[in-house]
Amino acid sequence: MWEMREGNEKQAGSGKGRIRPAKESDLSRIGEIFVFNNRMYYRPIFQDDEYSFNVMQVVPVISAYFGKEENWKRIFVYDDGLVKGFCELWEKEIRKLYVEPFFQSQGIGGELLKEAVFRHGARFLWALEKNKRAISFYERNGFRLTGEKRLEEGTKEYLVLLACNVESLSADEKPRL
Repeated sequence: MWEMREGNEKQAGSGKGRIRPAKESDLSRIGEIFVFNNRMYYRPIFQDDEYSFNVMQVVPVISAYFGKEENWKRIFVYDDGLVKGFCELWEKEIRKLYVEPFFQSQGIGGELLKEAVFRHGARFLWALEKNKRAISFYERNGFRLTGEKRLEEGTKEYLVLLACNVESLSADEKPRL
């Protein structure tokens, strides 16, 4: 199992942000980012208001998932004085990558993805097949659809597998770390 350790920080991109291991004090921001993104991008796919607004709430999400030390220890955040995004890894899998919607399209997700791939060896992730925006983002950043898919547990929606072959990236696609 992979775990972030203190000292694994790096300056992110040309901005003032840095990528660092998550701390317990980040959990409320991580929960907010996760819940808000789920409502914005998954509610239109699943059409489930009960889940989106009654089940999916910040405090219960933190308590049930992010608040467990074994989970938040696998998360790193983009922080420029405000946590604007996060990524969770499980060995070579990117389990979650979310950026606060107000700060999307500013390079934060790309920085988090580079951190996951080039510093921590992440090589694959699963995305909802209908989440075309996410799939497009991953493809722009060196991931490719493998053709493999599976049903999202408890739903009728499919997840698609995307994988990154670092060796096949062009010089322009490789990050300057």
